[in-house]
Amino acid sequence: MSINRGRGLQANALGTFDTVVMAVAGSAPAYSIAATTAVLVGAVGLASPAALLYCAIPMLGIALAFSYLSRIDVNAGASYSWVGRTLHPFLGFVSGWALVISATIFMVAGSLPAGSMTLSLFDQGLADNTALSTVVGAAWFVLMLLVVLGGARLTVRAQLIMSGVELAILALFAVLALFHTGGAHAFDWSWLGFSHFDGMQGFASGALIAAFYYWGWDVTSNLSEETRNSRRTTGLAGLIGVGIVFLLFEVFTIAVNVILTSKQIDDNDANVLAVLGEEVLPGWGGKLLIVAVMLSTIATLETTLIQVTRSLFAMGRDRTMPSALGRVHRRWNTPWVAIVVVGAVALAMFIASNALGSVGDILSDAISAIGLQIAVYYGLTGLAVVVAYRKMLLKSPTDFLLGGLWPLLGALFMFWIFVESLGDLSTAAISIGVGGLAVGLVPMLWYWRKGSDYYRPARLDASRTVATDWVPDGAAAGPSLVHEGLPTDF
Repeated sequence: MSINRGRGLQANALGTFDTVVMAVAGSAPAYSIAATTAVLVGAVGLASPAALLYCAIPMLGIALAFSYLSRIDVNAGASYSWVGRTLHPFLGFVSGWALVISATIFMVAGSLPAGSMTLSLFDQGLADNTALSTVVGAAWFVLMLLVVLGGARLTVRAQLIMSGVELAILALFAVLALFHTGGAHAFDWSWLGFSHFDGMQGFASGALIAAFYYWGWDVTSNLSEETRNSRRTTGLAGLIGVGIVFLLFEVFTIAVNVILTSKQIDDNDANVLAVLGEEVLPGWGGKLLIVAVMLSTIATLETTLIQVTRSLFAMGRDRTMPSALGRVHRRWNTPWVAIVVVGAVALAMFIASNALGSVGDILSDAISAIGLQIAVYYGLTGLAVVVAYRKMLLKSPTDFLLGGLWPLLGALFMFWIFVESLGDLSTAAISIGVGGLAVGLVPMLWYWRKGSDYYRPARLDASRTVATDWVPDGAAAGPSLVHEGLPTDF
């Protein structure tokens, strides 16, 4: 295998459309609806559309934070770099580690449904077999691992096919659901209000689960070193991605509440969308939506692999983790060591997951645990943009609202749901979520004592950053300006 310690990632590999596709695929609309709706309805009932709505508003604030920060620091580590250069390097490492742990946990939470959905196309009885679902899910995971290893362009081509088919199927069923007659409940506008929540703690539980729905659009920032005009493109794609998936989540969550009974939702906790499909279009509907969920799950495995491997690549490059993680393959320009390590760890977790129970049980605890970790790194990023732009916030109402107030409120919301939901989660979810973060203290303190340059950062200040010229996607562009503040190569 041909490797080179000094190479960077492949610059200018992705355009604007590619990056928007990655943002939507990162949030995995069909997978999120199928795997998470039962958990959300179980937590807040008919308030599930409201939970998605009121989480979308602060989530847009976080997307704005990513957009503003990507303009002044292009780094595959994204929040790991931004938080470290604005708030404190320790908090930056925690931010990066939270993404690494949540993404690694998702390898199990995402691969199990990929396996069970594939099996359910042939026999629903096979889909309930956790061991067999694990084997098939692991096979899909290994295939995506190879695609990600093959480079950014191959990754996007695969993503275009999978996400294109998925979104086409979802659009079809969104229209069919509007014309469906009969069902468990009549739609009520109160579902978008606060009356159905069981107090503030109930609202926080719903918001934490809703955060998992949206998670993943920020893969665009982890691809920034490989994106054309990344200072403009990555943030814009993230905002568009959040908007698109919000509409899909609301339409299908309302459809589930209207069409399915509580018993149908409970009995199909890992496969709600297939049941909805059978109700809307008997015969073929369930199978078509299973295909959409399967493709969505496989697609988001790919984007999650990108997030975790690019984050580990940035950490290895900065020597806050073993420096071998920063190695790039000579031919494919991908962080091959990080990809191999993540693959090995995830496959070990697949084997261990068989001892945890059914697919539904594993999903419920994993989603809640990931929600805690998402809240941490999104919240820290929301604070980071306020610090980075502090000298510019009063220069215009737009900068104050979009670069300061909205991201700040988004950050405070993330921290609030983290704290408020702790009293309502299972011991397993808290152990996985908080324990996973605590494990990161070991490498953080170890490499801090070894004197990594990351812990002596060049401070990130938007007032001292010169904006770069925009180059249209069709025009020739020079090498990307990447990884400011620290040398790209050691």
